[in-house]
Amino acid sequence: QVQLVESGGGSVQAGGSLRLSCAASGYIYSAYSMGWFRQVPGKEREGVAGIDIDGSTSYPDSVKGRFAVSKDNAKNTLYLQMNSLKPEDTAMYYCAADWRTRIIANGGSLLSPGGYRYWGQGTQVTVSS
Repeated sequence: QVQLVESGGGSVQAGGSLRLSCAASGYIYSAYSMGWFRQVPGKEREGVAGIDIDGSTSYPDSVKGRFAVSKDNAKNTLYLQMNSLKPEDTAMYYCAADWRTRIIANGGSLLSPGGYRYWGQGTQVTVSS
């Protein structure tokens, strides 16, 4: 059974940094593509970072240059380094995982939440001005 557990969220002032972690278990970690997503109440979940099995990454323009996704296959852990945080980055952040072919077939890209079956419970990030 696939399990994803996020940690590292918290409160930070604008301009600060946070690093989120996502500990994975229950599957062959290195075989799955993964993504980070965020959601605020009343809005759709949006992708903020994707990482493929070959290590290639993708970001939306809203976070490009500020966020960096990485994975440690030895530790089965996904990371999201967030720098130069803005109040509009405030959200619940989730990690997700699935087979790449399924992600693309069902969502179109690693940044599309519709392609993923497996999700963590989320970790809150609050950025104050």
